[in-house]
Amino acid sequence: MLQEESDLSLIIAQIVQKLKGSNLYSQLERQAWASLQRPEIKLESLKEDIKEFFKISGWEKKLQNAVYSELSVFPLPSHPAAPPEHLKEPLVYMRKAQGSWEKRILKSLNSMCTELSIPLARKRPVGEQKELLNKWNEMGTDEPDLSLFRPVYAPKDFLEVLINLRNPNYENGDSLSFRTHLGLIQVPLKVKDIPELKECFVELGLNIGQLGIDDSTQVPPELFENEHVRIGQKVLAEQDSAAAQQYIRQGSPTALRAELWALILNISSQPEDVLYYEQLKTNVIQHDLLVDSLIYKDVKLTASNDDYYFVFEDYLYQVLLCFSRDTSVLSHFAYNSASPPKSYIRGKLGLEEYAVFYPPNGVIPFHGFSMYVAPLCFLYHEPSKLYQIFREMYVRFFFRLHSISSHPSGIVSLCLLFETLLQTYLPQLFYHLREIGAQPLRISFKWMVRAFSGYLATDQLLLLWDRILGYNSLEILAVLAAAVFAFRAVNLMEVTSLAAAEAVLADLSTLKVMPLLQIFLFATVT
Repeated sequence: MLQEESDLSLIIAQIVQKLKGSNLYSQLERQAWASLQRPEIKLESLKEDIKEFFKISGWEKKLQNAVYSELSVFPLPSHPAAPPEHLKEPLVYMRKAQGSWEKRILKSLNSMCTELSIPLARKRPVGEQKELLNKWNEMGTDEPDLSLFRPVYAPKDFLEVLINLRNPNYENGDSLSFRTHLGLIQVPLKVKDIPELKECFVELGLNIGQLGIDDSTQVPPELFENEHVRIGQKVLAEQDSAAAQQYIRQGSPTALRAELWALILNISSQPEDVLYYEQLKTNVIQHDLLVDSLIYKDVKLTASNDDYYFVFEDYLYQVLLCFSRDTSVLSHFAYNSASPPKSYIRGKLGLEEYAVFYPPNGVIPFHGFSMYVAPLCFLYHEPSKLYQIFREMYVRFFFRLHSISSHPSGIVSLCLLFETLLQTYLPQLFYHLREIGAQPLRISFKWMVRAFSGYLATDQLLLLWDRILGYNSLEILAVLAAAVFAFRAVNLMEVTSLAAAEAVLADLSTLKVMPLLQIFLFATVT
């Protein structure tokens, strides 16, 4: 009990410290001072009166949302004396693997830099700055020669690293169960089984109304939808992040989704947020980075060729170029197993005082990175709002999909969860695919790394991302990946090669997410 209390007081102290540096803190302070002029504020009951004022004026709700937002990204509880690297990642072998992977990425970036004789960063000449400013809203029309640039890495390269991941403390002898050897991921992490997932995703049950399912026997769909929209409007009127998160577990009505996501992520477009975005834009216009070409190349290779997203090409450039300059993103490395890459000012190699983070946000884009932004373009049409939503989605969720960690929502755990679900509940299919050299993870990995963006139809993808936000977890990605294999199991049992298995699973655009998840979780015999 005492331990719980000390843990709680430590968490409170850390959140208070974090909020003290925020804009909300200064706003609350200003409001408190202003309230002193009000007749209802009495000196003898000052504290209680100001609290009451905050409650009536809606500032208390804003503070609650800010605290809730901090809690949702707060690292898992650890020992008070644990060093900072333990908050990033408690397992040493995971930290080492992440460190050596980062070195590989940096080496790839530096070798490209040397081969092409291009600096990592340069100040643009005035003429070039004016030209970029003039075409800021139509960068998609630009056709720079990017043939010599290559993505720093693709998901399949990352998968190879995860496959070779081993715990050196784990006995690799004959005592391991046979099942452990079937999958590609060979690290002993605790993942949920179907009964635990049922408990976790209880709101997705067969007898609970869902958006994204057409046929409901007990309640006519339009009746449920009308009632759900009404409750959604009430949640938005209350401006309560926690209520919005609970509500969205049953799916969000299309008309309310943009506002609900912004409420859950605690984003309200203040004038200073717009100003901050404009500053990032100015930075893009003034300086040219090597990663800009990687971003251009990635958008051209992925979103520009996608039937759903090609129209948003200009938005993607704007958001991703600004993102690469945003140093506020660096703060998420406190709970990310990764560390931001460093570069040195020319001629000062190895001198720490001349080290700078490169790119400024510490995130090197990989092949498919732009697909994290593309679906959000359907919801937000104002660039600074779109930018804020993406940044928050990234520092809460997406970074976990390309860093090596033992976190339950980390990509290693998702891969292991996917393989364990398939091995346990579809053993014949798993064994058959393994025997023909078509390990299921080799097919599903790219879906999970991109959070299914670019694979599902957009309306279905947004229903899936509703649940990611609702449960504050990425585990549902692994469940859906397993459900897709279960759905196509009959066809997959007929294939005799990896290429044939990939062909069966090449097009997911006709799939309906919610029925697949419900059948796999709640209609599978366990």
